[in-house]
Amino acid sequence: MSEAGEPRPVIEIEKLEKIYSQGEIVHRALRGVSLTINSGEFVGIIGPSGSGKSTLMNAIGCLDTPTRGSYRLAGHDVSGLDADARALVRNRFLGFVFQGFNLLARTSALENVELPLVYRGISQRERHLRAARALALVGLIDRLHNTPAQLSGGQQQRVAIARALVTDPQVLLADEPTGNLDSKTTEDILSLMQLLNRERGLTIVMVTHDPEVARCASRLITVRDGLIERDERVANPRQAVRPVQTEGHAP
Repeated sequence: MSEAGEPRPVIEIEKLEKIYSQGEIVHRALRGVSLTINSGEFVGIIGPSGSGKSTLMNAIGCLDTPTRGSYRLAGHDVSGLDADARALVRNRFLGFVFQGFNLLARTSALENVELPLVYRGISQRERHLRAARALALVGLIDRLHNTPAQLSGGQQQRVAIARALVTDPQVLLADEPTGNLDSKTTEDILSLMQLLNRERGLTIVMVTHDPEVARCASRLITVRDGLIERDERVANPRQAVRPVQTEGHAP
């Protein structure tokens, strides 16, 4: 929220296009998408395979550059940045959670969560402190020294969420975050995300193919054929039914 209490845009996209060409074949993955997401929103993005939702997520996450259009992230124009500049933006403003947990197999939970801070040149002592706080926030303070092989799928995803939170991002981007989880563990992860959004005001953008997962968000965007087909507020978001007990504070 702004000082005056008005919603503050954190993602501002206007007429975004993404065109892939291979020889004479041209594919327009995004066809002029315009979208504003305010700080503190929990947005679900849904659509069929090939709809453009993953391309849109990649653009929002500065993992790819648009062919045309403008994109402002936290007030900064990031539309035409090169790969090195996009990497700096991701590390500064964004946290990522993917379907695959992307944890280093022989590395402890604490060390996995510390990784984004290594790239910032933060001291080892401060890294340990901040990583432990992030793991406490997701309910894993007693698992600091466990490797991924010693953790369940849900615990591994919570480590991934802690890693995304440790840099204090302005936006958490979650790409099919429950795709590899069973139904009970899915509820744990969704409950945690709702808690982070509701109690800490974290802005969350989540891509999913599952309508039930998507309806845990308070705003639902449907993408089809490279365009936003529908953008609606969810009057009564579905509450995940297996709340996660958390401890400590985010870094």
